[in-house]
Amino acid sequence: MTLSGWALILLFIALTAALAKPMGLWLFALYEGRATPFHRLLGPVERGFYRLAGIDPTEEQSWRRYALHLLLFNLALLLFTYAILRLQGVLPGNPQGFGAVGADGAFNTAVSFTTNTNWQWYGGEATLSNLSQMLGLTIQNFLSAATGIAVAFALFRGFARREAKTIGNFWADITRITLYLLLPICVVFAIFLIASGVPQTFTGSVDATTLEGARQTIALGPVASQEAIKMLGTNGGGFFNANSAHPFENPTALTNLVQMLSIFSIGVGLSWCFGKAVGDTRQGWAILAAMGVLFAAGVSIAYWQEAAGNPVLHQLGVAGGNMEGKEVRFGIAASALFAAITTAASCGAVNAMHDSFTALGGLVPLFNIQLGEVVVGGVGAGIYGFLLFAILAVFVAGLMVGRTPEYVGKKIEAREVKLAVLAIAVLPLVILGFTALASVLPQGLAGPLNKGPHGFAEILYGFSSAAGNNGSAFAGLSAGTPFYNGLLGAAMWLGRYFVIVPVLAIAGSLAAKRHVPASSGSFPTTGGLWIGLLVGIVLILGGLTFLPSLALGPIADHLAMVRGQLF
Repeated sequence: MTLSGWALILLFIALTAALAKPMGLWLFALYEGRATPFHRLLGPVERGFYRLAGIDPTEEQSWRRYALHLLLFNLALLLFTYAILRLQGVLPGNPQGFGAVGADGAFNTAVSFTTNTNWQWYGGEATLSNLSQMLGLTIQNFLSAATGIAVAFALFRGFARREAKTIGNFWADITRITLYLLLPICVVFAIFLIASGVPQTFTGSVDATTLEGARQTIALGPVASQEAIKMLGTNGGGFFNANSAHPFENPTALTNLVQMLSIFSIGVGLSWCFGKAVGDTRQGWAILAAMGVLFAAGVSIAYWQEAAGNPVLHQLGVAGGNMEGKEVRFGIAASALFAAITTAASCGAVNAMHDSFTALGGLVPLFNIQLGEVVVGGVGAGIYGFLLFAILAVFVAGLMVGRTPEYVGKKIEAREVKLAVLAIAVLPLVILGFTALASVLPQGLAGPLNKGPHGFAEILYGFSSAAGNNGSAFAGLSAGTPFYNGLLGAAMWLGRYFVIVPVLAIAGSLAAKRHVPASSGSFPTTGGLWIGLLVGIVLILGGLTFLPSLALGPIADHLAMVRGQLF
């Protein structure tokens, strides 16, 4: 570990905290439906969408109607993307001449990008045309991100409204989020990336002559536009197979820092926005503080382990930290930080191969995902996932003080607790159930590159990433088979929508309740005790649920490495 490495980590945390309020103010304006500086330019576009679709943006929806429209919209997006991939061979915008994507691969990719997971079984530059990347995937990157933020807004309204039957309008939310937040930032972001050396062209490739005189074909394409929303929307799908380790996606230390900040920017802003929505910004800061504690612990462990290196190699005379699978231009600290960020958020972009991390260094991104990716989390998904844990935390606090639990002025009763437990239980059921299935069937055992604990960790990471809608991989799992494409696709769908629907049901239930003023018997939800309780609930649920599987994978792998045994 070095002073400059810790300085980078501290700089990132400070810059992220500084972004919370400005981004939160922007999000709060959209949450309330107020005008932003972009309304003058894009307002006619918004109104045109409504007229074309026959939508009244002022018409409020119940939680059931909100959920139904969300599900139907996302199903239509899935079918649209599936069709693009299956028809790729006959569609224009295909300078590489790629054929159609197979049925199981197209299904997996369509589900992946619809659910904001962006898991990739393929190498983008060798499989997908420019049209498929732009029309099929980049559009999904915008709309899947907007869907997550819309659900967060709906839950905020549930907490903020009093005796209401509605939680907003899905079509108005997703349109405004896309037009006035994601699109303007991504235009500026893409221009910055182009200026930094990221390609943005319809050319499929260019030939170059190497120093040895050989001819090399270098893949190109509309990279910058996809890279911007990939990071900002916590999507993570790379244009190239090497993702953000590729110099055409992430060429410099500055682009690396800006990309890391963009991954967290909307997530931290939503935490502040929640506090503003319920009338007490301290509530948002308390949530962000709990997230910060969990994140700081995770990135510290990852950096410590990667900087310590592999003791087996040390005994062979190879000193230093673990540089396997890392780009020299980033180094150990920036790689460990990126890994912690991308899995604390549901981004899935990688600038180093997690399969090459040390056992405990690789445990950190895996455990981040298994916590439900609530440590800042994906855009929208992180804050509404964390609020599920907050509901359980006030329930536990209510049991301790002997009163009906309250949170930000709403009584938390049996219905909300049951729905929260249902939503939280989805991930472990899918992750552990599907991992067990893949660990005993021949089709599943054919996937991992390694044997022993590390091979098991590759399978466990794959299903954790899919169900958690992260999209990153250990990079040692050969997942492009009908078995894995189908099972991982099902995990992505369940992990996304079997959480969203209970969250919207909670929003509807809370919106119908009256406001309960705080009293002397109310449990305080803004101080250090509350932050500690939140952190404890998240860790206990994650630890109790996944500790046995982690013991069979990364922990056993670490103990074997310490003994000098490599698999």
